[in-house]
Amino acid sequence: MSELINNSSQRKELLKHLLLRLHEGDNPEVLRRRLIDALQQIPYHEVVEVEQELINSNALTEEEILDFCDLHTAVLDGSIDLEGAKQVPAGHPVDTFKKENSALRREIDSYRLAKEQLWQINDSDLPGYVMQLRSIFNNFADVEKHYLRKEYLLFPFLEKHLITGPPKVMWGKHDETRELLKNSHEALAAHMERAEELQSLVELVLDHTVEMIEGMIMKEEEILLPMAMDTLSEEEWYKVYHETPDFGYCLIDPQDEWKPEGMRLEKQEYVTADAIRLSSGAFDIGELEALFLHLPIDITFVDKNDKVRFFSHSPNRVFERNRAVLGRDVRMCHPPGSVHIVEQILTDFKSGKENKAVFWISSFMKNRFIYIEYSAVRNKEGEYLGVVEVTQDITRLRLLEGDKRLLSYEQK
Repeated sequence: MSELINNSSQRKELLKHLLLRLHEGDNPEVLRRRLIDALQQIPYHEVVEVEQELINSNALTEEEILDFCDLHTAVLDGSIDLEGAKQVPAGHPVDTFKKENSALRREIDSYRLAKEQLWQINDSDLPGYVMQLRSIFNNFADVEKHYLRKEYLLFPFLEKHLITGPPKVMWGKHDETRELLKNSHEALAAHMERAEELQSLVELVLDHTVEMIEGMIMKEEEILLPMAMDTLSEEEWYKVYHETPDFGYCLIDPQDEWKPEGMRLEKQEYVTADAIRLSSGAFDIGELEALFLHLPIDITFVDKNDKVRFFSHSPNRVFERNRAVLGRDVRMCHPPGSVHIVEQILTDFKSGKENKAVFWISSFMKNRFIYIEYSAVRNKEGEYLGVVEVTQDITRLRLLEGDKRLLSYEQK
C-alpha cells in the first residue's frame, strides 16, 4: 500500500512540476511528450488534486491557472486515466451532462463539415452559407443551460467538499466561452459582401469559439464529472436532479428518470403554491387559460369513456363549441352521417391498432382549408387515456412561399 501511495505522490509531483514548467513558458508539445513518456496516464482525481494544491500553496493564483487552462488541456488530453470511474445510471445528472456533450459534439462535427466547404464558396453563395453557420451557432448558444447547471447546482456541492479551484477555473472558462459566443453571433449577424470576409471571421472568431466548447467537453468528461461522481453523495445528486429542469437542457430532451434507491421521489417546487405542475414546467390557472386562448389551433379532449372533457376557447375557433358539450358522449357531437367514422377511430385507438387519423376540408367555409388531426392519448405505460382533436385553419399557410427572415408585424 505504501508503494502505491508513494507512486501516487510521485505522479502528482511530476505533474505539478510539468504544469509549473508550462506556466514558465516551456513548449507545451515537449511537455506533453515528456508527460506521456513518464506517466503514460494519470488518474483523473490526481489532476484535480494537483490543481487544487497549486492554488492552495499560492504557487499559482486561480487567475494564472485560468490563463493556462487551455494549455493544461492540450498537455493532458488523452493522458488521463478513467479506469475505476463510477458507472453513471441512466437519467442521472451526469448522464444528462454527457448526453448534452454528445449533442454538442454533433454540432461541432456539423461546423467542421461546413468549414470544409468554406474555401470553395463564392460571393453568390455567401447568404446561404452564413445562414448555415448561424443555425449551428444558435444551437451552440444552448450550452448556456449546461453551464448554468454546473455553476448553480454542481459547483456549490463541490465547494462544500472543499473542491474550490477547478469550479472557479471552469466558471471563468464558461465566461470566456459566453463572450466568444456573443462575438460570434454579432459577427454572423453583420452584413458581408465577400467570401473573404467570412473566411477571416471563421479563422479569427468562430474557430476559437468551437475550440473552447470542445475543450470544455474534454475537461468535464475526463476530469470534472468522474471526480464529481466520486465526491457527491446520492442525496446531493438527488437535489441536483430535482433542480435540473428549472434551468432547462442543452439540445436534448431527456426521457430517462432517475430515482436513487431508498429515496422518495418528490414533486418539484415552483414559485406559486397553486401552480399546475407538469413534468416539463408549471402554470398558474390564469397563465393556462391565456395560453389556450392564444394558441393558433383548436383543441378538444375526449376521455377514455368517450366523454368530452375539455375544449380550448379561442375567439377564432374553426368549429363552434360551448360548455354544453362538456360531459357529452363524443358520438352525439357529430352529424349522424359521420358517426360511423367516429366509432371506427375510437375502436382503432382503444385497441392500439392506430394512433392517428388525419382529415382536411376545403370545399366549404368561404374557401378556407381546414386541417383536422385526431391522436390517441396514452400514458407512459401505453394505457389509453382518450383522444385529442387538433383543428387548424391553414389557408394562409398553404399560400406561403420563399423566406421571411426580417421582423415585421401584421396590421391589426
